[in-house]
Amino acid sequence: MDTTLQDPLVGQVLDGRYRVDARIAVGGMATVYRAVDTRLDRVLALKVMHPALAADVSFVERFIREAKSVARLSHPNVVGVFDQGADGQYVYLAMEYVAGCTLRDVLRDRGALRPRAALDILEPVLAALGAAHRAGFVHRDMKPENVLIGDDGRVKVADFGLVRAVDTVTNTTGAVLGTVSYLAPEQIESGTADPRVDVYACGVVLYEMLTGAKPHSGDSPAQVLYQHLNEDVPPPSASVPGLPVELDEVVASATARHPDVRPYDAVALLGQVRAARAALTDAQLDAVPPGARPEDAGDRDISDDRTSVIPRALRTRGVQLPLPADDRDPQAELHRTSRFETPPPPPARSRGRRPRRGMLAVAAAVLLVLGLGAGVWYINSGQFTKVPPLLAKTQAQAKERLSRAGLDLGHVKRAYSDTAKRGTVIDSDPRSGARIRDNGSVDLTVSLGPETVRVPAVEGMPRAKAERTLKDAGLEPGMVSQDFSDDVPRGSVISTDPESGTTRRSGSAIALTVSRGSAVDVPDVTGETEEQAIADLQDAGLKAEIATEQVFSDQDKGSVAQQSPVGGKTLAEGDTVELTISKGPVMVDVPDVVGLSVADAHRKLEAKGFQVEDDRGLLGLFGDTVKKQSVSAGDQAPKGSTITIQIR
Repeated sequence: MDTTLQDPLVGQVLDGRYRVDARIAVGGMATVYRAVDTRLDRVLALKVMHPALAADVSFVERFIREAKSVARLSHPNVVGVFDQGADGQYVYLAMEYVAGCTLRDVLRDRGALRPRAALDILEPVLAALGAAHRAGFVHRDMKPENVLIGDDGRVKVADFGLVRAVDTVTNTTGAVLGTVSYLAPEQIESGTADPRVDVYACGVVLYEMLTGAKPHSGDSPAQVLYQHLNEDVPPPSASVPGLPVELDEVVASATARHPDVRPYDAVALLGQVRAARAALTDAQLDAVPPGARPEDAGDRDISDDRTSVIPRALRTRGVQLPLPADDRDPQAELHRTSRFETPPPPPARSRGRRPRRGMLAVAAAVLLVLGLGAGVWYINSGQFTKVPPLLAKTQAQAKERLSRAGLDLGHVKRAYSDTAKRGTVIDSDPRSGARIRDNGSVDLTVSLGPETVRVPAVEGMPRAKAERTLKDAGLEPGMVSQDFSDDVPRGSVISTDPESGTTRRSGSAIALTVSRGSAVDVPDVTGETEEQAIADLQDAGLKAEIATEQVFSDQDKGSVAQQSPVGGKTLAEGDTVELTISKGPVMVDVPDVVGLSVADAHRKLEAKGFQVEDDRGLLGLFGDTVKKQSVSAGDQAPKGSTITIQIR
C-alpha cells in the first residue's frame, strides 16, 4: 500500500514554492519528502518537522541550527542545504536530493566489503567530517544510514541534525544522542562530544564494512552500551582471517576507549587511512572477505526501505564498488567510489537485399548452423545451471530456491559464525553463481550463531600458561594489572574479569590480575653501613642494589646516604631497593673571624656553608667583637657543621 497517499502534504505547495511529490521517510523529528522547486524547476529533498514538535521552541532552534551548520559546510561530500523556512505549522529544510542508496543498503545486500571498497567509501566520509571538524562542528551521529552513495558513485554525509559547535558541546542535558552501536564511551558516560566521537564512530563503521557485522552486540541497548564502556573493539582480522594488520591498526586507533589515544579529528584519521592503503598490495585490497555476498544476492523488495534523504528503491547491486584503480580523476578521488558506464550500443548493421535464387540454400545453411549450435550449447551449457544466491537465507528458503532452480539439497552441516544469524546459510558447495549440472545437489553450511565459551579457571597459573589456556579456549588475553597477594606466587594469576565459569562470546578479551607477591614494608637503612643495610633488606625479603656513583652527605663515609624507594614504602617480596653510598661530608677551610664584628663573622662563616652559634658568656652580653672561634682559622670542618664564636 502506498502510504504517501495518506500524507496530507503530498500534492501541496509549501511556502508558495516547493511542490511535495512523494514521501521518502519518517523519522522521530521530521518527515522527508521528494519535492520540486517550482521557481528553479529542480528536484530536491524537503525535510519537514513534525507539527507537534514545531510548537517546541528548543526543537525549532535545533532544526534551524542544522540548516545553518550544514550551509556553512561547502563540501562536495556533504549533503547541501538550499533553504530554510516555515509555512504555517510546517517548519522545513530544502536539501539536496541524492538518488542512490545508503551504506546500510550496501552492507545489508553485500555483507562484508573488500578492503579497497571499504576505504573508497571511508575516505570521502572522513574528508566531509574533516571539513566539519576544522569548521568547528561535530556530527555526533555517524552511522551507515547517514552515508549516502549516489547513482554517480559520489559519497555524501547526511543528517547533521545533531551537529553542534565544538566549543559549545559539553553535554546533552541528560539525553545521550546518537545510535548506540556507534557511540563513543565518553558520550555514554557523560554526554560530552568533540571531534573524537566522530572518529570513534568511523572506526566502528570501518569495522562493519570489513567484517559485515557490528563489533558489539546484545539483546538490549544497555548491553551494547556496557560493551562500549568495558570492552575494546576486536581487530577485524579476528572475524576475517588474513585481513592486513594495517587495517587492524586503523580500527584500533580510531576506536580506542580513551579519547586521548584516538586521532584528534577526522583529518588525522584520514592521514592514517591513506598511509594504511599505501602499505597494502592490490591483492590485499581486492581480497574477497568470507562474509561477502555476491553482488546479485538478495532479491527482496526494498521499495519501502528508505532513508532520511534519498529513496532506496535502487538496488545496491547497481553500485559498483570499488572504483577501478585505473582512470581515476585525482581531483575527484574523495568524492566518488564507483563509475557507472553504459556499454556503447552495438553498431548498426546494414542489410542488403538477397537475391531470391539463393534463399533456399541460405535457409538450409541457417538450419544447419542452428542445429550444430544447439548441440554445442547443450554440451557446454544446456545441461548446466547456476547455483542461485543462498547466503543469509534460512535452510527452508535455500531449499525452495534450489528446487526452483532444478537442484537438490545435499548434505547440511552447521558451524559457528560471529556475523551470521543463527539458522541462516553462511556457505554452499558449490558456491552461489557456480555452474552445476541439472538435478545436481548443493551442500549447505548453516550458522549456529556466535560461538560462546566458558572462561576457564586460570587462577594460580603462571601468566604465560594462563594466556595460552585462554587462547586454547577460544578467548583472547586482555589487559593485565598487578596486585599484591600473600597466597598466589609472584607472576601467577590472582583472578580474571569476567571470572572463571562465565560464558563469553568466542574471541572476547579476558582481563588478568597477576600477583606481585607478598607486600613488604621497606625498612629505612640510611646511615647504616653498606653491609648492615644489605643484610636488613634481605631479612625483609628484598634485594639491594648499590648505585655506581657516591655522593657527599652528612652520613659517615661508607654508610648509606640515600635509598630508593625510601623507608616506609611498600614493595613486593623480591623487589630491589637501590642504595647510594656516602662519600662523607664536604670539608671546607674555616676562615679567620677573630676581631671581626658579630655580624661580619656570621656573614663570612655562613658564606662558606657553616652554621654559626654565639657564645657571649657573662662578659660578652654587651660586646660586639669576636674574641675566639671553636675551629681555628685555616683548619677544615664539614660543610654544614656549626662554628661557635666567643664574643667580648
